[in-house]
Amino acid sequence: MTAVDDRIKMANQSNELTLDTMFELIEQMRVPEGYKVEVVEGAIYMSPQRDTHWDITANIIEQLRAKYPRQRLKSDVRIDFPGRLNGFATDVTALAVGAEKDAKGHWRYQDIEFVAEVISRDTAANDYGSKKETYAKADVPVYLIVDPYSSEWHLHTLPRDGKYRSELTLDFGAPIDLEGTVVGLTLQTDDFARD
Repeated sequence: MTAVDDRIKMANQSNELTLDTMFELIEQMRVPEGYKVEVVEGAIYMSPQRDTHWDITANIIEQLRAKYPRQRLKSDVRIDFPGRLNGFATDVTALAVGAEKDAKGHWRYQDIEFVAEVISRDTAANDYGSKKETYAKADVPVYLIVDPYSSEWHLHTLPRDGKYRSELTLDFGAPIDLEGTVVGLTLQTDDFARD
């Protein structure tokens, strides 16, 4: 190759980060065991996975098994969402029948029927803010936020024009009625762990 060819090649390369590049860098980092890593609007977040967090996540997954086979339930698996550099590792994701991976081997956000996020103190603003907006823009039919600090759950449904049109907040102990949604069942919250 000549010096001119090298310059042309360099000029054609973009210095802009992509999600794939960011996750390659994350894989090279020494992430402490027990930490979850996500990219939200181009920022890398690491949050510890506490017992309370896992107990609630497992509780939701166990209840969803009444409708969803294990292969359609995901936890802490990278899914790329619309917007600027959004690679989330949701706490719980339920995929539709016939869900397929994209050309890069990632599950497609278009095949998601349900997402649940369990609040961690350090990343709560993402779950209540940027991620909620992103899920609405991606038309995720059901988004559930479970907050062990306030002992409340927040149900978001009916996404349209980048916003959830229906929001309901109740205390732990109140059932989460998803019968009128694509999920089609009710989640019990009596056993949700509290912090």
